Amino acid sequence: MAERPTLVDPPIEDLLAKVGDSKFTLVAVSAIRAREINEYYNGLGVGHGALIPPQVTSLSNKSLSLALEELYEGKLEFHRPTPEELEAEKLAKDAQEQARQDAANDLDAFTDALRDA
Repeated sequence: MAERPTLVDPPIEDLLAKVGDSKFTLVAVSAIRAREINEYYNGLGVGHGALIPPQVTSLSNKSLSLALEELYEGKLEFHRPTPEELEAEKLAKDAQEQARQDAANDLDAFTDALRDA
């Protein structure tokens, strides 16, 4: 009979090594993936094809255990953005907000011109 895995298997040290020795990152990454797995199972039969099923075969039926096993086996990856990527994202967001404000101002000017005509 196969032994049921626990949170000690995969070992916490190995999991921490996969995320750069950050307990916070380990918790955040695995929790996000566990929610995705829950959404996948809850959405079966509803036609949500964008959700990714569990990527490991496991004796466990717990979504968090599946997420940790995916991370351990290298099937779950994450990317920590660099300061340059964060700055570029902020600049893009600011530019988008400015474009939205410009469009609103142009629309206001256009409606004012129509009203004055």
